[in-house]
Amino acid sequence: MTEPATTPENPWPVRTVSRKIADWINRLGDIWVEGQVTQISNRPGTGTAFLTLRDPAADVSMTVTCATDLLRVQPLRDGTRVVVHARPAFFIGRGTLSLRADEIRAVGIGELLARIERLRKLLAAEGIFDPRRKRRPPFLPHTVGLVTGRASAAEKDVLTNARARWPAVRFRVENVAVQGALAVPQIVDALGALDRDPNVQVIVIARGGGSVEDLLPFSDETLCRAVAACRTPVLSAIGHEQDTPLLDHVADVRCSTPTDAGKRVVPDIAEEFARVRQLRDRARRALHGWVDRERRLLDALRTRPVLSDPLTPLAQRSTQVSALVDRSRRAVRAMVSGEEAALSHTRARLTTLGPAATLARGYAVVQRVDTDGDPRVLRSTDEAPEGTRLRVRVADGAVHATVSAREPSASGGNGGQTGA
Repeated sequence: MTEPATTPENPWPVRTVSRKIADWINRLGDIWVEGQVTQISNRPGTGTAFLTLRDPAADVSMTVTCATDLLRVQPLRDGTRVVVHARPAFFIGRGTLSLRADEIRAVGIGELLARIERLRKLLAAEGIFDPRRKRRPPFLPHTVGLVTGRASAAEKDVLTNARARWPAVRFRVENVAVQGALAVPQIVDALGALDRDPNVQVIVIARGGGSVEDLLPFSDETLCRAVAACRTPVLSAIGHEQDTPLLDHVADVRCSTPTDAGKRVVPDIAEEFARVRQLRDRARRALHGWVDRERRLLDALRTRPVLSDPLTPLAQRSTQVSALVDRSRRAVRAMVSGEEAALSHTRARLTTLGPAATLARGYAVVQRVDTDGDPRVLRSTDEAPEGTRLRVRVADGAVHATVSAREPSASGGNGGQTGA
């Protein structure tokens, strides 16, 4: 049956709370724990050794007690990764929690490499190694952030090579532990501080060569994710050319050595001066070539007749216009003369073929004048019986007559002679 909850009127004493916590922890039994060893205390003449087991991925640690014989069988040093078989114990008097170990196993190189490989596959599957996420460092950063060990050869290599290439380069150096249990949290803290600095435009994480165990912090998941989340481009310069911790895959740029990082973080001032001189020479040659080309073009334009003697083409054009005007005038006159001649010829033909010309040759037009007063041309003697009034039209006028007799024609027809 569950004990009733505590109340302000019925509180638990501290000893009761400690006893209950100890009971709960004792139910956990024996467990296997993995961590990184720090602060080993193994005093001669004592039967118990003390050490701290730390989680390298988080700022969490626990005290471990064990028999001194275990440390003689399995020598340990700070930073060693171990697997401990222990029973959690809560000391009621002090209110502290510790692990009582009866077996300690150091994690071998093969196991460490296998874990790094598993982590590499996990991060690659998440896209943290994707080249499209990587950023290009600035050509000439305002300030270079450097995370490295204090007074280390890596620090000296980066600073010396960078200042040899660009003497005015500015650094903000954050000295941290580069191996052991404190390396990862210190590097992550320094990385965050540099990333928050608006003047720092690129960050270099540098460390010299070392064993696989020495370089383990640079394959830590916490550090890799911190670098991936960094807004500032990060250059990785860890170990030698053959060393490839996971940080090399996460960083925006991988440098083979700290010396290489010093050369890649800033441009070479001598090379840039040479490039500027080369570009200036190219610009000068291009400008001179352009000026020469334009001068030749102007000379060619000045030698053209239209510019050397502009009046002559105008005079030639004026002569051509005058000649065309004369040709046009002659053509018009010839056309008019031809049309006048054709008109005169047509008029003459019309005059010759007209009735007036016929009358002028002695012919006359005889018209019968009916009672209605409408004259009609007389075409036969049969149309003009005796007494018919006639109108005879000649060249210079007309006369009126009356039919008194008809005279037959030479062909034998009847006819009559009219009398006026």
